[in-house]
Amino acid sequence: MSAPDASRADAALLPVTVLIVAKAPVAGYAKTRLTPPLTPVQAAQVAAAALLDTLDAVRDCPVAHRVVAFTGDLDAAERGAEISGELADFEMVPQRGTGFGVRLANAHADAARPGLPVLQIGMDTPQLGSRVLADAARALVAGADALLGPATDGGWWGLGLSDPRAARLLAEVPMSTPRTGEHTRGALRTSGYRVELLPTFTDVDHFADAVRVAADCSGRFAADCSGRFAAAVGALDAGRVAR
Repeated sequence: MSAPDASRADAALLPVTVLIVAKAPVAGYAKTRLTPPLTPVQAAQVAAAALLDTLDAVRDCPVAHRVVAFTGDLDAAERGAEISGELADFEMVPQRGTGFGVRLANAHADAARPGLPVLQIGMDTPQLGSRVLADAARALVAGADALLGPATDGGWWGLGLSDPRAARLLAEVPMSTPRTGEHTRGALRTSGYRVELLPTFTDVDHFADAVRVAADCSGRFAADCSGRFAAAVGALDAGRVAR
């Protein structure tokens, strides 16, 4: 049997960059809104599982470029060695700037490559599989100006931009509010971008979200999930969760 044709393999990849914005799952630093009822270590363990599942989903997505904009100390993180090994398959850039909106804008700029739109996600939606991401990437390839994936809390889980320079608008959007999604969409539309909506998902901010997303990971999205997040939440001993 002949060797695979590398040029054909490259041609099959969608000309899109998928960007993950993530932080090291360090106790007391990551997923602090899960405490209580979780302890800081338990919250960081849940965050680590969410990040690992997210890395798997992006790795399995047939795109040309994969980037992680990262912050925090992996040496102090839960499952740090495992995460470090998985990150070897990604281009890494540091998060930079003051304020989350500025860091997002800078991450888009650092991840951008000529001719490649950027699809950005976080590490809070481990139920997303490669198929959801590939569908969004195809929409960008087909000519979508901007894609916005609403979150059930009023924020957003994903942002796709045909022109990564549009991300500079994020620096002026109030983040982590019930109207962040609305404000992001408005800023893009005011600047002349046509915004198409992606499916709505729940991201993990509070413990009830974690339980709901874990059920999705082991239920309707089980075929697309690696399962670490569902296992991490399922392993929590309800009798030992802080009250």
